[in-house]
Amino acid sequence: MKKTLIDLFESSVERYGEKTFLLEKHNNRFQPLTYAETRQEALETGAGLASLGIRPHDKVAILAEGCNNWIISELGIFYAGGVSVPLSVKLEEANDLLFRLQHAEVKAIFVSKLQLPKIRRIREQLPDVKHIIVLGHIELQHGETALGTLRRMGRAYLSEHEAEFLEIGRQIQNDDYATITYTSGTTADPKGVVLTHRNYTSNVEQSLSRIDIPSWYRTLIILPLDHCFAHVVGFYIMIACGATVATVKVGNSAAETLRNIPQNIREVKPHFLLSVPALAKNFRKNIESSIRAKGRFTEWLFRLGLRTAYAYNGDGYEPGKGWTALLKPAMVFFDRMLFRKVRKAFGGELRFFVGGGALLDSELQRFFYAIGIPMFQGYGLSEATPVISTNSPHKHWCRFGSSGKILIPLDVRIFDEEGHEVPRGQKGEIVLRGENVMAGYWKNPAVTAEALRDGWLHTGDMGYISEDEFLYVLGRFKSLLISADGEKYSPEGMEEALCEKSPLIDQILIHNNQNPYTTALVVPNREGLLQALVGQSGRARAEAAASLLEAEVAKYRTGGVYAGEFPERWLPAALAFVEEPFSESNGLMNSTLKVIRGKVEERYADRLAALYTPEGKRVGSEKNLEILEKLLS
Repeated sequence: MKKTLIDLFESSVERYGEKTFLLEKHNNRFQPLTYAETRQEALETGAGLASLGIRPHDKVAILAEGCNNWIISELGIFYAGGVSVPLSVKLEEANDLLFRLQHAEVKAIFVSKLQLPKIRRIREQLPDVKHIIVLGHIELQHGETALGTLRRMGRAYLSEHEAEFLEIGRQIQNDDYATITYTSGTTADPKGVVLTHRNYTSNVEQSLSRIDIPSWYRTLIILPLDHCFAHVVGFYIMIACGATVATVKVGNSAAETLRNIPQNIREVKPHFLLSVPALAKNFRKNIESSIRAKGRFTEWLFRLGLRTAYAYNGDGYEPGKGWTALLKPAMVFFDRMLFRKVRKAFGGELRFFVGGGALLDSELQRFFYAIGIPMFQGYGLSEATPVISTNSPHKHWCRFGSSGKILIPLDVRIFDEEGHEVPRGQKGEIVLRGENVMAGYWKNPAVTAEALRDGWLHTGDMGYISEDEFLYVLGRFKSLLISADGEKYSPEGMEEALCEKSPLIDQILIHNNQNPYTTALVVPNREGLLQALVGQSGRARAEAAASLLEAEVAKYRTGGVYAGEFPERWLPAALAFVEEPFSESNGLMNSTLKVIRGKVEERYADRLAALYTPEGKRVGSEKNLEILEKLLS
């Protein structure tokens, strides 16, 4: 049966035509756009593209902050039979942006006024790009067209060719390409993931097998719209259910847009939000800061409430089981006194978060579950369009530390290194097959053949499936530590714990590539160290800081407060301190704020090598003390 994204959208317009689809803030309030109005604007946009010469299968990029026109532009591309190439606004033109536009053979670009300078700087290197459509009011240059002008052209085109133009959308088939979505590249160069129309619509259907979205739900998309997760769960699922999508008010800078998020949440009053671990940590930090500001008694009461909720909720699978049922009255008390007020900051109607993008620490899951807005961890990747599994509000479909229940219908298995399926509970590579699996990598048959073998998508992720069918994701195979004797271990849980539980460590990357012992690169927390070392200065302060940082790792060794959490043989035996955080701006993190291990290890290859020398192994090495002195000055 034919089920393209145009089929999906047309069906919803027919059912929910007069219902609000999009909300966007103008003149100090969020203003609605119905499903029918959205369709009209998308048709005008697509017809405008057709009048410019865009033909079926042509590639059209979108480089813009999240807004109505982002979503409408993509729908317009599909009505014109084109292929959307969504691009992150965090890309820099010199390398990543230019590569993607050239590699995808883009012929036209929708670009916001804030991103337009990037395109102008590389315009001469993009001879295949014939048209630049600008979202927003700005003085245009040669070859640039305002979106309003494009839509006027579209209206004129439709007045003469409407039947012929609508037929283009109707002729799209399930296997026709919908998007080329570039991976962020945590372990290698970015690859163009080719996703078909049926990849998207099947993943919408699969996702709805685990999470219900009533038509009266609202969401506020706070993730970038180019993100595959935001695509499917942020607006295509909402389209399928006739629900409402709001976008954050775009500021004059990225920082201003971020500052708009809390206010916009209170205004929109969303029923669920999409999140990634970095956002979850920021939300928690803000909540705890606001509690501390209310005084010691309120903070003590909040901590007591958390401990009570942690005990009552258990591992999330069956809250209030056994003796913990006696805590129910206390749960009601803490909710009325504290947690309900915390939820007010999220608009007061928030039911849950859906978490993706990377592994979410189970402690964060416990925290948000305790305050009454669970963060349901899921798992996916762009190559699977992207959702593979998720925890959810359904009874017995949530367990902290897991990535939830596998979507239906989707075949997920665990293979060993020889490609044989392993029993439940045994670790191996996560592989899957289903209609949501990508068509392949754009212009990269060799890598496609490596990822897609005998109908199975090999994810490169390590995990296992429990006896009761929960999927646990343990990390990337390519991130594995490999000891000198060939044993392997995933460091990501250890890295998460060290950062989460230590006020002195901002970031850490643990390393072992067939070496005699494990080492780590550490980005210290300057404020935490200064607070711990009040009254000290110079070299003495640097030496004390080095000892404190070493002691943070020692807490996980025998006799330490966290002893037994991780195998002692894999704890870092030598530390190298670095003063520059891993970030997007220096190319050491990707757009979903995951550390790109290969690039970090390449940049600090000399420091890592030095850790296997007698001088380098000392935490008080000259290089470490030099960096700490500079950091703390």
